[in-house]
Amino acid sequence: MLKFVVLSNAFMGFLKGTKLYSIFTGKCPVCHNESMYKTANPYKLQDTLKMHERCSHCHTKYKIEPSFFYGAMYVSYPVGLFFAGAAFVIAYFGFEASRLNTFFAILVTMIVFMPVIMRLARNIWINFFMKYDPEKDPKVD
Repeated sequence: MLKFVVLSNAFMGFLKGTKLYSIFTGKCPVCHNESMYKTANPYKLQDTLKMHERCSHCHTKYKIEPSFFYGAMYVSYPVGLFFAGAAFVIAYFGFEASRLNTFFAILVTMIVFMPVIMRLARNIWINFFMKYDPEKDPKVD
């Protein structure tokens, strides 16, 4: 398990400066230093979508305008389709489950991963409108 965490952190460090880094880690899309969310765990359901108003490092305002993140609903649909498709392939082809059991596997996957899907959709949405600025990243040499 520790090897996976070390490899995961090394891989994410390799992605720093890209939109993928901000999308997968939930870090500020401009400086990549602070988490946009008040709680790191998306499964604390009362806090899943609670975000800081601004980044404490670069002072980027996350909510650009009122109701800004309503657009993330349009992103959550294809993200959810990806999770459902992965569940289908794993259940139907990997485990050779019946169609009914495959349906239940998709249903359970969508329910279990809903907080992750909602955060990923927000991360993707905000990265449409903001980009990484190395000048605002105090950790860049």
